[in-house]
Amino acid sequence: MSNVLKALADPTRRRILHLLREREMSAGDIAAQFEVTKPTMSGHFAVLKEAGLVDVTRQGTSLIYRLNTSVLEDALTALMDGFGFNRSGVEPTNEDDAR
Repeated sequence: MSNVLKALADPTRRRILHLLREREMSAGDIAAQFEVTKPTMSGHFAVLKEAGLVDVTRQGTSLIYRLNTSVLEDALTALMDGFGFNRSGVEPTNEDDAR
């Protein structure tokens, strides 16, 4: 969970995830959307991969990234549970706590 939160804390990584919501993309296509160096982008990709937020496959000489929504959903569910929200989005009342 902490790896996911670390990955989501950076605006560049959030933007990468936003791009991947639309479609899978090569590392080069993603990097073309940013004005940072290749090593900086590689670092962002590594953090996202370590957190499990992206899946990576090789196609020839290209690395293809796709969003792993299940990890993101699990992290959001755990975060909501940690703050006491149930899945319906309604917090339990005192009456519910007594049961």
